[in-house]
Amino acid sequence: MNLKLERKRAFISGSTQGIGFAIARQLLSEKVEVIINGRNEEKINEAVFKLKTEFPAASISGIKTDFEKKEEVDVLLDKLTDIDILVNNIGIFELKNFEDLADEDWHRIFEVNVMSAVRLSKRLLPQMLEKKSGRIIFISSESGVNIPGNMIHYGMTKAAMMAVSNGLSKLTIGTEVTVNTILGGPTYSDGVASTIEQIASMQNIETEQMKNIIIQQTNPHSLLQRFINPSEIASLAAYLASPLSIATNGASIRADGGVLKTV
Repeated sequence: MNLKLERKRAFISGSTQGIGFAIARQLLSEKVEVIINGRNEEKINEAVFKLKTEFPAASISGIKTDFEKKEEVDVLLDKLTDIDILVNNIGIFELKNFEDLADEDWHRIFEVNVMSAVRLSKRLLPQMLEKKSGRIIFISSESGVNIPGNMIHYGMTKAAMMAVSNGLSKLTIGTEVTVNTILGGPTYSDGVASTIEQIASMQNIETEQMKNIIIQQTNPHSLLQRFINPSEIASLAAYLASPLSIATNGASIRADGGVLKTV
């Protein structure tokens, strides 16, 4: 299917690895000009090199930004012009019991996961509305609906992302701008892979076996019965970025592997 994305320009926050990198790769395959982002210059250069190796004719660049530092975010915002597709992907998480969460833990995760998307959208949405064309995609999580007891602060930010996304969609009336959210499920990202490989090594079992054990322990009702590949999230993101998805706006769309049991 031709997604009609050629010559569009995209910025993806938090895209040197995992879901963000997979989205960058998918959009490049559709001949989109892509700007990736990370907080480590070396990782950005490595990601750009990998993508240029695969797509030598594509336009790929990177911008370093630590979303915990507002001054760096301000510099980034000034560099972003003529963006057709914004993917609010940057996110941090940690396992922590509610009683152990300090105010700083709540503030930090909200600043990165929610305010990054708020600030990027605040800068780029008016430009899209002026052109009457554009796409904003929030990468949320099923944890924003089914809040984990050991990551309540993380789940809160993912629920907040859905709220912001839905609210922003109300501002697009009469245009061809859309704002949508993807609810991802348990995804085998780089960070998850590294953790599982370490656990498997410590217990002297195969990585695949450990992956199956973790899915059964944490998400026994998953219809997919395995971790989601980042590319499977990216495929949905590419469609939502496409002009073909114009009738989908203000939606929270699941790519959760059937983890959520609500209608």
